[in-house]
Amino acid sequence: MQAAKQIKVLFICMGNICRSPMAEALFRHHVEQAGMAEQFFIDSAGTGGWHAGERPHHGTIAVLERNGVAVGNQRARQVRSSDLQEFDYLIAMDQDNLADLRHFGREGVQRAQLLLDFAPNCGTREVPDPYYTGGFDQVFNLVDAGTRELLSHIREREERR
Repeated sequence: MQAAKQIKVLFICMGNICRSPMAEALFRHHVEQAGMAEQFFIDSAGTGGWHAGERPHHGTIAVLERNGVAVGNQRARQVRSSDLQEFDYLIAMDQDNLADLRHFGREGVQRAQLLLDFAPNCGTREVPDPYYTGGFDQVFNLVDAGTRELLSHIREREERR
């Protein structure tokens, strides 16, 4: 019997130092807790390249560590056009991120989804950018809810247990 193809998930925000690396770490955490790590390839990227090569923001690292979630060896990178074909799920943090994907190809805009569309009970569709406002704990709670529900959605859609 052939092993199932890995499901590739890319989380996208503006600079890839706050929200999308938080989503990458939380989603990986949930996937590992479900015993499904080998079934997924998980990454994050930014629509802009200003922070390429940098570690996640200290606020992101701090909130993840306080909540027992491993940050890993993440380094910021910019979205590549090839990402739009290579990843099964393109998950953006806000409407601006969705709009910015048009620069990387039409397919990205058509296939990308907002993280919080998977968690409609959060009361918002967008994850606010804590780079400007702080609020890393609020962002953590939103991203945690969104990534949990995204995993449930993928498990059901892809028939993975």
